[in-house]
Amino acid sequence: MAKTKINPTLKMALEMGPIVLFFIGYLKLRDSIFHIGGIDYQGFIVVTAAFIPLLILSTGILWKLTGHLSKMQIATLVLVIVFGSLSVWFNDDRFFKMKPTMIYLLFGGILGFGLLRGKSYLKVVMEEVLPMKQEGWMILTKRLCGFFLGLAVLNEVIWRTQTTDNWVYFKTFGLTAAVFIFFMSQSGLFQKYGEESEESEDTPDAAE
Repeated sequence: MAKTKINPTLKMALEMGPIVLFFIGYLKLRDSIFHIGGIDYQGFIVVTAAFIPLLILSTGILWKLTGHLSKMQIATLVLVIVFGSLSVWFNDDRFFKMKPTMIYLLFGGILGFGLLRGKSYLKVVMEEVLPMKQEGWMILTKRLCGFFLGLAVLNEVIWRTQTTDNWVYFKTFGLTAAVFIFFMSQSGLFQKYGEESEESEDTPDAAE
């Protein structure tokens, strides 16, 4: 299926919507206990159970509209299904709380493996939207690899030492803000090693 561009606002809604709904659902149900099949489930587990099909649905719609899913999106979906299902099955929120750790370890590990081979796997998935010289890609990949591993450690510290409320706020806002701040802080790197895309070079100047 060919790739299709969609409205950026719609794309963001499909990507961030499940996370926002998880956060809202948790705030409403965190103090509730649900008696299902002779077992008591806390609100966190119920919201986690609802989050899994919601993410599957939003990811499916995104794939249907764009004809494409990145490897990171696929890996995230798989890990959410696995760790979310384990939390529901064993009625234990620790599995779902470990999910970000596994995601960032996976991404950091893949980037690190590529660096050991002298390659930037980040370039493979981002080159179309961020044209940059090879040296720039290697520097960015090293930084992002360290950043992902750092987030994995931070998530472990937060969920093991803080309340569930604090972890949910951290996951919803802290991790999102951290990624945003990281890429904003790389603006100097992008300016130094950035290249104009072929599309930009072939497009006539509107003033001409």
